[in-house]
Amino acid sequence: MFAMEYSDERRRFVVSGKAAAVVVTLAAFLAFGSGIMLGKQTTLGGSSAFAAETLFGDQPPAGVDFSPVWRAWSSIDERFVPTGAAADATATNTPATGFTDPQERVWGMIQGLAASLDDPYTVFLPPSDAKIFQDDISGSFEGVGMEIAIRDSVLTIVSPLKNTPAFRAGLKAGDLITHIDGESTRGMQIDGAVKRIRGERGTTVVLTVRRAGESGPFDVDVVRDVIEIPTISAELREGSGSVADDDVYVIELLNFGGLSSALFRGELRNFIKSGTNKLVLDLRGNPGGFLGAAVDMASWFLPTGKTVVTEDYGKNGQPIAHRSRGYDVFNDNLKMVILIDKGSASASEILAGALAHYEVATLVGEYTFGKGSVQELVDITPNTSLKITVARWLLPGGEPIPHEGIAPDVEVKITDEDREAERDPQMEEAVRILLGTSTSTAVR
Repeated sequence: MFAMEYSDERRRFVVSGKAAAVVVTLAAFLAFGSGIMLGKQTTLGGSSAFAAETLFGDQPPAGVDFSPVWRAWSSIDERFVPTGAAADATATNTPATGFTDPQERVWGMIQGLAASLDDPYTVFLPPSDAKIFQDDISGSFEGVGMEIAIRDSVLTIVSPLKNTPAFRAGLKAGDLITHIDGESTRGMQIDGAVKRIRGERGTTVVLTVRRAGESGPFDVDVVRDVIEIPTISAELREGSGSVADDDVYVIELLNFGGLSSALFRGELRNFIKSGTNKLVLDLRGNPGGFLGAAVDMASWFLPTGKTVVTEDYGKNGQPIAHRSRGYDVFNDNLKMVILIDKGSASASEILAGALAHYEVATLVGEYTFGKGSVQELVDITPNTSLKITVARWLLPGGEPIPHEGIAPDVEVKITDEDREAERDPQMEEAVRILLGTSTSTAVR
């Protein structure tokens, strides 16, 4: 799946044991809406038939010679002889891709144009891929349930979603996929990888994986299923003493989708009612989502006007600062830890980076993914789109999200031995920090 890989488009993602002591005003908390930002989309052309003027008006871009394109087009028409699958398709009167269906050549040209930018997040979505994108946004589809990206020219797992086939098969954030059903992923684009990994429920895809710490690549068989993208879960961990001294409220946020802001608001209300001031926000394995959701969630902890993140458009436009809406319902008695790992990307990095910058929360875990760019979805025709990188994210201090990811304040790794023993040392350290028993010197 790459649902969340399309997450940031601008189509746009001392308490005394009393809840009231944590909250500035509960009434204000209950009154505000979720505030999902969808933004606008740009449309270039309204017909699936290709014409140069669709993209450029009456004239092509100044200084660009398009004659080689048309010479290549004519040479294909005059000289190309289909072989293999193309020949078989022609023999059965089925259109051969790019030969008897010239429109496919247009899609290929645009894909090549996008690939020439050497940016893994800028891709063209022909009709079949555009449909996949819409299925992902709907939150339900058939596949394996993981976020993938091209990282340093290698197909990389950003995060397997919890309780999905990919998760149950043991795939991990940071795994490198070298082959899909025996086919090398070298040079493969995201759209091609998605089409090969996704499939009907009950069928199997074999992924060849390289993993840090392993001596060599190994195969993982994943049985596809219907994927329902989860959003949030929460629990009050029972302490050994009084509520005010020991209990920790844990909110696990799995994506920043269309409903996440409202669900997060509801869980914050439950946190307040619980009477504890100790909160863990678990963003591990969260590949991102709508920008507006991240800004909305940060607003519960920040005063009005505080910068959450800035979109830096470089020479193409003025920067856009996304600021807190100032719900700011918590006082200084709040104790908060955010858990992060290599699967925390995009909107997760924005929220974690902002709350760490303003010293609202301590970051515990491992380095995040490092998704520091902004994509916009541009309609090329009614059923095709171009997902194009238009800006980069700047954290509140003005620094970009590092390519290697945001560093935790307290680094804690989870080993295979921990997983086998069902231990969670990252959560354990978060609890120690909130209880004041941690020996770390990096705690805020």
